[in-house]
Amino acid sequence: MPLLNMVQAINLALNEEMERDDRVVLLGEDVGRDGGVFRITEGLLERFGSERLIDTPLSESAIVGAAIGMAVYGLRPIAEIQFMGFLYAAFDQLFTHAARLRSRSRSRYTCPLVVRTPYGGGIKAPEMHEESTEAFFCHMPGVKVVVPSGPYTAKGLLTAAIRDPDPVLFLEPTRLYRLIREEVPAGDYIVPLGRAQVVREGDDVTLIAWGSMLEWVLKAVGEYSAEVIDLLTLNPFDAETVLASVRKTGRVVIVHEAVKSCGFGAEIAATIAEEAILHLRGPILRVTAPDVTVPLAKLLDHYLPSAERIRAALDEVLQY
Repeated sequence: MPLLNMVQAINLALNEEMERDDRVVLLGEDVGRDGGVFRITEGLLERFGSERLIDTPLSESAIVGAAIGMAVYGLRPIAEIQFMGFLYAAFDQLFTHAARLRSRSRSRYTCPLVVRTPYGGGIKAPEMHEESTEAFFCHMPGVKVVVPSGPYTAKGLLTAAIRDPDPVLFLEPTRLYRLIREEVPAGDYIVPLGRAQVVREGDDVTLIAWGSMLEWVLKAVGEYSAEVIDLLTLNPFDAETVLASVRKTGRVVIVHEAVKSCGFGAEIAATIAEEAILHLRGPILRVTAPDVTVPLAKLLDHYLPSAERIRAALDEVLQY
């Protein structure tokens, strides 16, 4: 089985789904001739042609709007937005149209659209290129929000997203694109949307993370008897797996790279408080970025959660 990085795994998923289903089309800035900003669509233009690999003008609203129209009329479009910070220009298309088509038409129309975009920090890029604002989109009923944490989950989740009948926002942790390699099988497999994975079992505390933060969490846990959950899908998130772990350990630390206030960790904490508060043996702690704009490169290491900060939170909740 080949060892692939995330770029290669996503490219493989796109290749296989375009081969399997000729309704799958890709559109975005530079996705054709240049292979995309991170070269994820490299080779697809030569294989599938310019009618299925569509280079667009620099207009995120137009890209997502055109993709919504394609989806309603029977295609399976995948729109690439070069960085999450540019997706805000298409917020109205997603929120007002893609998310509501099923409800608005009483299920007569669906919108099988995937919007892929790199997200998150760690590559020391300029402003708007390291955004982690997934909570904006989790507040959007009708849109699934998915975040892989490695090459294997990236291929399986993207395959599931392309086959889903409703809109999916697929957030690709930029820092992980070429950082790690995993065994990724060719051929048909999916990682189901809406399900979390327990990637490490433990008894004393539950750690919940997603995307690139999973790597920091696994580095931090060391000798702690910590159960680590990779959320994978944020909307809808797998509350059942989270609550089962919390009822076992009684302690929780949530780690994400978005800012703390109104970050998605707050939704998880509220769910735990509503459903499992009598099982808690300490406060629910969050390790997050501070409530400031993503800084430029020099301060980025101080902005993002680190293994040291995660260990400090573990010590605090275990000694409570």
